[in-house]
Amino acid sequence: MLQLPVIPPPNYIIAEEARVRQNRLTKPAGSLGRLEDLSIQLASIQGTLHPDVSRKSVIVMAADHGVAREGVSAYPADVTRQMVMNFLQGGAAINVLARQAGARICVVDMGVAADFPESLPIINARIDHGTRNMAEGPAMTRLQAEETILRGMEIAEREFSRGVDILATGDMGIGNTTPSSAMTAVFTGLPVEQVTGRGTGIDDRGLAAKVAVIQKTIRVNRPDHKDPLDVLAKVGGFEIGGLAGLIIGSAARRVPVVVDGFISSTAALLACEMLPDVRPYLIAAHCSVEIGHRAVLDKIGLEPLLDLRLRLGEGTGAALAFHIIEASVRILNEMATFEDAGVSDRS
Repeated sequence: MLQLPVIPPPNYIIAEEARVRQNRLTKPAGSLGRLEDLSIQLASIQGTLHPDVSRKSVIVMAADHGVAREGVSAYPADVTRQMVMNFLQGGAAINVLARQAGARICVVDMGVAADFPESLPIINARIDHGTRNMAEGPAMTRLQAEETILRGMEIAEREFSRGVDILATGDMGIGNTTPSSAMTAVFTGLPVEQVTGRGTGIDDRGLAAKVAVIQKTIRVNRPDHKDPLDVLAKVGGFEIGGLAGLIIGSAARRVPVVVDGFISSTAALLACEMLPDVRPYLIAAHCSVEIGHRAVLDKIGLEPLLDLRLRLGEGTGAALAFHIIEASVRILNEMATFEDAGVSDRS
């Protein structure tokens, strides 16, 4: 049976001290809005009045999906492997944005339907060569679902041992908006058509077919919304489970997690369904154009920092959010108080 760690609560005493300090900085109280809230959240997570987010890491988990054979994506399944190679060669959008943010990238094979040379800088955490076609039966066994969580937690420990202040989630897997929509429909209780978008850019006919595939998937598998692992096993993906494990492992180590787009947020929802105490450790980077993403964020109770009409995944939105997060910490750490600057406050 899967053993999950105890998630420590944030340090609420430090949170209050950070709030008091924010109110003493040379500005009207609350005038920096969510920057102030972010700095207080990070202070409470790290347990210090001077939080540090200088060591950043983006974890990109990749896997293939058997349901891609149902034609739910505009791209062939081979693109998963090809894009992983692009990540490793530094040519993808996430590589560019991570470099700009000063973050390292860790690429994890959770279940790509291809083998990679051992010489490549990729972590092999593969469960299988892609999930099974969930339109015909469970995507994976329950044991495999548990294993995805465990391997995600192991990746979190690995990053912690390397030294990290803040993690971001990223994903790659052709067809992965389909299991994400299925899981979202199950956990939220919303109709499939209200949480299913165009993914890689399918047309109206493709979208209608995708909705029908997801409806069939839920009907065939009958996932139990009260049993998160059952939902993952029946209608999920290896990278979704891996990212959920990463989030759980990070929260257990008091490391904040910047959640990227729809797939990453579905993993965050899965983690919250398994262990609600991870919620205070999450920062929603952005809201994508995938219509299910807002439903997921609302279910978790997260408000995104950005809305740039992104729908790429990979961790791109999270890498962009790093800049705002670092700004919030710098405000708390570096800005002068009224007393320091000799400025009169309004009292």
